[in-house]
Amino acid sequence: MEWIDDIEEKYIETNGIKLHTIIIGKGEPLILLHGFPDFWYGWKELVPLIKDKFQLIIPDMRGYNLSDKPEGIENYRIELLIEDIIGIIDQLHFGSVYLAGHDWGGVLSWFIAEKYPNKIRKLGIINAPHLKIFQERVKYDEAQKKASSYIYNFLKPNGERVLIADNFKLLRAGFKDQDQETEDKYVKAWSNGTIKCGVNYYRANLDYEDWSGIINVPTLVIHGMKDNSILPGVLEGLEEYVKNLKIIRPKTLGHSPMKEDPQLISNIFLKFFI
Repeated sequence: MEWIDDIEEKYIETNGIKLHTIIIGKGEPLILLHGFPDFWYGWKELVPLIKDKFQLIIPDMRGYNLSDKPEGIENYRIELLIEDIIGIIDQLHFGSVYLAGHDWGGVLSWFIAEKYPNKIRKLGIINAPHLKIFQERVKYDEAQKKASSYIYNFLKPNGERVLIADNFKLLRAGFKDQDQETEDKYVKAWSNGTIKCGVNYYRANLDYEDWSGIINVPTLVIHGMKDNSILPGVLEGLEEYVKNLKIIRPKTLGHSPMKEDPQLISNIFLKFFI
């Protein structure tokens, strides 16, 4: 990964905390937000394919890896997460940016675009449900309810312990196709309280309803159809919330398309954002 030598690392003060942030590339600003249990490194397959077209800003989100980890579930409410990212935009003196997110980074991206449409030129979502729709699916769709059953284990007191046990054995099981260096980087990132903080995103926000859900910026949704956690049903009804919407459904990809087929995702991004 020769490009790794070209990154600039910053600790950006925003919303009362410091977020460890990677900056690389030339061009218009594109913020990439990772999900659970990723950190900035979750975008490593995509970065070299698009860094010559964008200035990529990739933070470790609140609670993750080298970013600050405030104590308490209340410090992971969506209102705070939104302002974290808006603070990055302001601190870097961007009037507006392109924004893309995966998993929880995508969930947060929906909220940012709803609250600050003037800050977001275009929105990209990768396997991340619109929370208004997801809340309904979990109530009434038995398949999605079953697929989401793992979440309810997180909501229990100390629910993160099962993920931390045996040196993150359960999480490491997802790295069967990754090299040892990548696995080691993740274990290091998880070993400083990250997992409890990441689980707090679920605890703090799954019942959040204080937003319209209406998205007024051009939006691209990429949803790997083999995602076993976020089922394709979450795409139904999106057009009621998003006025300018394009959905791409890669049939052979799962929950993390930017890792599974980064060339495809880079092609889609370049066509949409530029």
